[in-house]
Amino acid sequence: MSTMWYVAINGQQEGPLPEEELLGRIRSGRLGRGAHVFTQGMGAWAQIESQAPFAGWLGSAPPLPPPAPGGFGRAHEIDYEIFGEEMQFVEITLDPGEACIAEAGAFLFMENGIEMETVFGDGSGKDGGRFFDKLLGAGKRLLTGESLFTTVFSNAGQGRRKVAFASPYPGKIVAVDLKTHGGTLLCQKDAFLCAAKGVALGIAFQKKLGAGLFGGEGFILEKLEGDGLAFIHASGVVVEKVLGPGETLRLDTGCLVAFEPGVNYDVQFVPGVKTALFGGEGLFFATLTGPGKVWVQSLPFSRLAGRVWAAAPQNPVGGRREEGSILGGLGNLLDGD
Repeated sequence: MSTMWYVAINGQQEGPLPEEELLGRIRSGRLGRGAHVFTQGMGAWAQIESQAPFAGWLGSAPPLPPPAPGGFGRAHEIDYEIFGEEMQFVEITLDPGEACIAEAGAFLFMENGIEMETVFGDGSGKDGGRFFDKLLGAGKRLLTGESLFTTVFSNAGQGRRKVAFASPYPGKIVAVDLKTHGGTLLCQKDAFLCAAKGVALGIAFQKKLGAGLFGGEGFILEKLEGDGLAFIHASGVVVEKVLGPGETLRLDTGCLVAFEPGVNYDVQFVPGVKTALFGGEGLFFATLTGPGKVWVQSLPFSRLAGRVWAAAPQNPVGGRREEGSILGGLGNLLDGD
């Protein structure tokens, strides 16, 4: 269970708040060294930089730049529930006037009163509303393998209404509150599923040649920006890792799902000639260095697809592979094939 903290800034007290909330504010630049904190077991208020959970983060992550004039506004505040285990879907509840956006093809069902509209880009308003800017923003999404369009689902009724979106393959759906992650999240190219209206969908380029060529995600990543809820999906089991300043995590290049922009992402060559050539894990692994949070998937979809393809019949139509029978071709003779 997360530790609950009270925080005081210029005499204004707030709390109790979970420790992750305070860490998110520090990473986004909304909470600095001038704050004081208090939690159960402390004798008095103390400066936030004197407390171990926060000391390493203060000063390590630069604050976010102020929003540009005319930038997109606050995201809609939506409620949600995730159903299922291996084949999940997320059900979003919209108040009257609220809306959410979804990737093309993610729609599952909606209740009466929900209206849907397909738009260029994401409908966040970050493109300024001009047609050319919308076209440019939508074109960027093609670089990540996504559609030119997204669909906006709005509640035009009088009461609360529900709309649902499903994951396209077995795995997990992860809800991410962007405002607790500095307002930005970088994801693998096909990770985005849906989000509250006001969340902007963009692209980010890998700054390092090695990460772009051998990182498994290419030079281009999806970038989610805003202060609302976004939902990403990945294959297999998804785990969160929180990296402290200077802490490093190494993983298979295809297992990276998403990470905060404060995390340094690079690719390294697997040490040892024998390990690289005969270890079966490829020539490279991803190296992520904190501070920040990382999401990791246990089974990249490309790996799953490769296993399915390898097990699929490769002989002409009408033939059959041995399907793992210990009798092999003899088994086919005995069962009539």
